[in-house]
Amino acid sequence: MGNRLSKIATRTGDGGTTGLGDGSRTDKDSVRIHSIGEVDELNSHIGLLLCEDMPADLREELVTIQHDLFDLGGELCIPGYQMITEAHVERLDTLLAKYNATLPALTEFILPAGSRAASQAHVCRTVCRRAERAIVTLGKTETIHEHPRQYVNRLSDLMFVLSRVLNRFGGGSDVLWQHERRGKPAPPGGV
Repeated sequence: MGNRLSKIATRTGDGGTTGLGDGSRTDKDSVRIHSIGEVDELNSHIGLLLCEDMPADLREELVTIQHDLFDLGGELCIPGYQMITEAHVERLDTLLAKYNATLPALTEFILPAGSRAASQAHVCRTVCRRAERAIVTLGKTETIHEHPRQYVNRLSDLMFVLSRVLNRFGGGSDVLWQHERRGKPAPPGGV
């Protein structure tokens, strides 16, 4: 990979472009940079999730995912380069099976709520979906490998499952959507 940063304020981006890992420059609002930014934001949200109380094995798995996301950003930063492989996607499939096996079957939709950790996992899920959309858009205009798209697709599913796991870890359960609440008039006086 490229050189390590020794100087943060380089001023090379003042004109609205940024350097890619292969030495080329691109506009800061390009689809590629947008994709990298979405992955970076997701990684930051997972870092925030890691501030919460959780089982030690889950914590370590999330730290590994953070490293994967850093690698994914690196792959997106170097056109034609590959860092995320089928093995990364399979590892997420294994985690999905592991954690989903501990949960009761869903009979209703759930709300992105419950404990703070579970709610943060839902934020990670939605940011992950946004990153996935950006990667799909990038793939329409530039050649990228299929594994980054597959990885973020699986990861968003995993974050949904982990939100349920974290609600239970915190002593709660799923917060169910109550379809009968639809269309109820507002109570007198507002709210």
